[in-house]
Amino acid sequence: MSRMQRERLLPVAAVVILVVTVAAAAAIPGAISPPPERDEPPGIVDLRETTVATQSVSGSTVTLSLTSYLVHERGTAENVTVVYRATDSDTGFVATTTRIDVGDLSRDGEHQVTGNVTVERQGGYRLDTIVYVNGTRVQTGRTEIRGVGTLTPEYARTPVTFHQFDRTDLPAVEYRIQSVQDNTTTMQVTTSLTNQGSTENDGLRLVLTARQADSNIVADTATVDIGSIQPGRTAQPTATLTVPTEYNYYLDAVLWKDGVIVGTTRAVANLDPTETISTNQTTREVGLEVGDFTKGGGGGDGGAPQPTEETTSAGSPGFTALASIVALLGTVLLARRWSA
Repeated sequence: MSRMQRERLLPVAAVVILVVTVAAAAAIPGAISPPPERDEPPGIVDLRETTVATQSVSGSTVTLSLTSYLVHERGTAENVTVVYRATDSDTGFVATTTRIDVGDLSRDGEHQVTGNVTVERQGGYRLDTIVYVNGTRVQTGRTEIRGVGTLTPEYARTPVTFHQFDRTDLPAVEYRIQSVQDNTTTMQVTTSLTNQGSTENDGLRLVLTARQADSNIVADTATVDIGSIQPGRTAQPTATLTVPTEYNYYLDAVLWKDGVIVGTTRAVANLDPTETISTNQTTREVGLEVGDFTKGGGGGDGGAPQPTEETTSAGSPGFTALASIVALLGTVLLARRWSA
């Protein structure tokens, strides 16, 4: 065979080989099917952190907003669920539980999950975050909060507060003696209220009370309706209180808004020339004349009972010695009569 004939036969032979190969591949099952796909790796869900914020505050409960930051990697994480559980720190009892169904996570990166829990407005709580993937617990986290009872309800919030003087011992309530007459003292009592907000505030009412330090008897009280206070400004409402002389008093200031107490403070008025008190001093025994604090005895409003004839000025029973002897003789005569 010549060289030219061999060159003509080469394409024919290549076609024959190709046909035989295709036929063989078709005859063998799976010979020309694509390679099998490898299984997708399971998704990984990592709990990075959980933040807590106040959602709402009522008189008895607090609703907390919890936000968890989940980081997802690799394949799809199916049926992801986040459970928030609040446990009372003092009792260890579970206060409430909230379940959030997130669903499947396929996109890599960070995902935020938010849920609310409502607890009583008191004490502290352990807030547990539990992450489930397809029914299996994979991650847990814990946050603790304290002082829930100190949160102010929405209805009691106001930017107006009793002014706090920095680096001084000046009291929030001050008084000056206006007059002294007939064993009574008239005081002019003033307090300072500052609007710490950014808007004008009104509708406030201030109640000033003079309370005898050793007995807590209310000697006098006065109410002041406060006008508008501009933002960043301080108002100084003033009232007059009349009390018995030569006693020490707590001057209590109570701030009201829409029928709710929104602030309180206390100072002292030392009218006893022999003793003084402070706002954190304990009670001690003194010679208290309750009659000084009845109506007409010093302008007081404490509602103390008037002394009766059965009570002496020293506080002992009012029977005299003669009355006691007469009662004794009557008892003896009655006994002898019955014995006869």
